[in-house]
Amino acid sequence: MRKLFTTIIYIGIYSIKSAFAGEIKGTIVSKDKPVSFANVIIMNTNIGTQANEDGKFTLTHAPDGKQTIQVTSVGYKTKLLTVHISAEKSNNLLIEIEEENTQLNEVVVTGTMKETTVNESPAPIQILNPTFFRKNPTPSLFESLSMVNGVRPQLNCNVCNTGDIHINGMEGPYTMVLIDGMPIVSALSSVYGLSGIPNSMVERIEVMKGPASTLYGSEAVGGLINVITKSPAKAPRFNFDWNSTSYLENNFDASIKAKIGNATTLFSGNYFVFGNRVDINQDNFTDVTLQNRISLFNKWSFARKHNRLLSLAARYVYEDRFGGEMQWQKSNRGGSEVYGESIYTKRWELLGSYQLPIDKEKITLNFSINQHDQNSVYGATTYLALQRIFFGQLLWDKKLGKNHDALMGATIRNTYYDDNTLITQLSDLSNAPDKIWLPGVFIQDEITAGTKNKFLVGLRYDYNSKHGNIFSPRFNWKLSPDKNNIFRLSVGNGYRVVNLFSEDHAALTGSRKVIIKNALQPERSYNTNLDYQHFFTFGKGHGNIQMNAFYTYFSNKIIADYDQDPELVVYDNLKGHGISKGLAFNGEFAFTSGLKAFMGATLMDVYRIESDGTKINQIQTPHFTGNYSISYSFEKIQLTFDLTGNIYSPMRLPVVRQYGDTRPEYSPWFGLHNIQATKRLKNGLQLYGGIKNFTNFLPKYPIFRADAPFSEQFDPSYNYAPLQRIRGFMGLRLNIF
Repeated sequence: MRKLFTTIIYIGIYSIKSAFAGEIKGTIVSKDKPVSFANVIIMNTNIGTQANEDGKFTLTHAPDGKQTIQVTSVGYKTKLLTVHISAEKSNNLLIEIEEENTQLNEVVVTGTMKETTVNESPAPIQILNPTFFRKNPTPSLFESLSMVNGVRPQLNCNVCNTGDIHINGMEGPYTMVLIDGMPIVSALSSVYGLSGIPNSMVERIEVMKGPASTLYGSEAVGGLINVITKSPAKAPRFNFDWNSTSYLENNFDASIKAKIGNATTLFSGNYFVFGNRVDINQDNFTDVTLQNRISLFNKWSFARKHNRLLSLAARYVYEDRFGGEMQWQKSNRGGSEVYGESIYTKRWELLGSYQLPIDKEKITLNFSINQHDQNSVYGATTYLALQRIFFGQLLWDKKLGKNHDALMGATIRNTYYDDNTLITQLSDLSNAPDKIWLPGVFIQDEITAGTKNKFLVGLRYDYNSKHGNIFSPRFNWKLSPDKNNIFRLSVGNGYRVVNLFSEDHAALTGSRKVIIKNALQPERSYNTNLDYQHFFTFGKGHGNIQMNAFYTYFSNKIIADYDQDPELVVYDNLKGHGISKGLAFNGEFAFTSGLKAFMGATLMDVYRIESDGTKINQIQTPHFTGNYSISYSFEKIQLTFDLTGNIYSPMRLPVVRQYGDTRPEYSPWFGLHNIQATKRLKNGLQLYGGIKNFTNFLPKYPIFRADAPFSEQFDPSYNYAPLQRIRGFMGLRLNIF
């Protein structure tokens, strides 16, 4: 009896031990979003299950020892991974799977203002997600965009490190930056506001090259960048990311979501701090600005009846930025003894979207309001500015028969701008803030002609309270002979109204004065773009290539002339014309071995023709840019290596020969290259580290007359690359779904 009792106890203990040892839990994700209802099985057994809507699964009664798990889902590649199962070891897995074709099935909204896939979009759109940017982690959107072919973040000042984003060689004021489709990063905020957009709030970024004025109005002449913020419903429950460099730059990202009643909310925060004064070239000026920046973001998504959603989001950014002489202190702010550029920025934004409760109709109201408050000093010059932008938009998405998909919209935009300069003063020196009303209406029709052809035609009318009536047409044609080949032709017209602060910043940070020769009129652009994309598979993987030819003609072009006088920046409408033309190539390849490669190159020529026929190349615009990303993953040990980089040809730089400036007029060929290793651990934890700029490239001769910063000869605008040498970095990332 005693032996029987002992045997029963042993059997019970073994059964309990086996039950605990045989349980595997996990979450299946792709690009940081859960994959619903994926199938999970243990190979060579009949044990399997299906993940729930949130991508979570539990496998029970798994046998001890080394087992192979297979994950499958429609539209995704099959994933195999090895798991060691034992009584002493719990298994809680985060399994990342990859889409079958990362390009064709991606959802985009920018090209047509309605959800479609990359494959179906009549306009060529490039999609980028946080997973791509993590191959070379950066603290903000501004730096991340250097990984995009044809898109170049350009630093314009070696003291305060202001920057803008060039698309296909065209300067920053030609690029519109949207957040969730709304133009709230523009004009004053485009100079410093771009660095205040942290990667923690980004779900994906959509890049459209070429004019988009028909849908988005002024400023969308060169192209636009639409930042799609994270959806609270799809975001991880908790996310944390910290990284630091050997320069002592520290970046913290965190987000958390919660469900409250019928609403889901996401709160994210970013803190970036850099307080290390570095002067490698020993000119007594900081090579990199000191920054103390905090960005807070909160988004709510409310489920309504009949799947009608209400979304509200708010963001706040504060930054304290300084660049200048190494001995500068806060007590020197605004003085004339020690030169420093100190910028305090306070910015808040509110934006929302609501689908109106009208039966059988899809009518959406979008709205945003933001305020950008800047308190800055440039040496002894004080610049105080305030900008408010209100934007409202009503969209009616209407099917008109079987082959017509129309979109009609009405917009209103009000911009208020005030500062302490002559820009907002009248002749009697009284204050006159700049106020612009910009109502507009537009219509577009997406026409499906058979299975191979799709056309998009549109027209926009705006009334600018200063410049009157403005019309912007567009035409797109997409031809798909088969599922692997896509041709796209785009023809458009754009316009742009000058914003002086974002364009005359050199006058504040240097010694030049701004001269406006005449009342500046809006400039016009006429653009054509031909795009070809080919998707293919081969024995050991798949890939796609994309080729693009672009040509833009500018009439009435607004130019800033730095050559006429070394002490002036002269603004006027060009009597001749401007040209931006070029060719671009992208290639993306993925191999079954775990190797992935992306490479891009753009050849371009951006110049203006004066009235006498003289050709002048645009400053800080290289004829060739290239970028690449090569990754290799060792799935068994969950380790990935990433090699990324950029290559630039010589570009024309601003020099002041009249004052004896001997710096070269053109930059050299140069490249910036980075390497990173990422180790994926259990429960969503990742460790990563690497080396940035491992070839240790540094630009020469950055500041002219650094020994006389308050003189008329002082010029810090000679910039073509960051003044940061080789540096190491390391970080930690955690996602909990």
